[in-house]
Amino acid sequence: MEGERVPAPRLSGCVMAFMEEQNIGDCLRSMSFCDEILVVDSGSTDRTREIAESLGARVLVNAPFPGWTAQRQFSIDQARHDWILTMDADERVTDELRGEIEGLRSRGFPGTSYEVPRRNIYLGKELRRGLFWPDRKLRLFNRGRAKCGGVDPHDRIETTDGSRPEILRGGLRHTSFHTFEEHLQAVDRYTRVAAEALWAQGRRATVLDLLVRPPAVVFKSLILKRGFVDGWRGFLVSGMAGYYDWLKYWRLIRGPKS
Repeated sequence: MEGERVPAPRLSGCVMAFMEEQNIGDCLRSMSFCDEILVVDSGSTDRTREIAESLGARVLVNAPFPGWTAQRQFSIDQARHDWILTMDADERVTDELRGEIEGLRSRGFPGTSYEVPRRNIYLGKELRRGLFWPDRKLRLFNRGRAKCGGVDPHDRIETTDGSRPEILRGGLRHTSFHTFEEHLQAVDRYTRVAAEALWAQGRRATVLDLLVRPPAVVFKSLILKRGFVDGWRGFLVSGMAGYYDWLKYWRLIRGPKS
């Protein structure tokens, strides 16, 4: 009938998790407005799955871990609804972002995909400059017009119809690292995966990459993106970004499994 209200699209919240018993509860509670919450676990041996199920999430185990890109696409494929909000367990939907999403949903999601900024908490404090801001990620989308791409460990959602995502103001709260040791461990793990993925694609590196790329990313983070405004944390993040690039290309020069 003319003037009849069209039901709002149903929304699936998809979360990738592994050994996240300290984070998963707050993450899922922040997504309570979703019609479905799906947690894809990589084989946790802590209480991640039990906590998720106690909060009403549907939990699937997909192990051994197939990689970041494949795991996120698996979660998208297993969702019950076409509109997807994809998250990591260490992220939270802010009240501002929730209100924005609910407003869009009441209008039938007029766009096809939406990017959100991440409010990164680094060593106990939110960063507002440098590489960690605005750190926009495409996280809300219609799966019929988007897929997961990127090179492990840096997966990303990509539109498949050539459309550009709309940018939302509300953000995700992301606790990146609690300690510097966690940051060092992540750099070691992620650069190893990144170098292996690049090698498999036929990419190679030279000494020039080691000499040029790390200083360039430090300059971008610290000066061009004004990371110095965040004080010693900004300097540390910039230095670690340079170290990440150096280690990744050093491992690429040495070959896979280095």
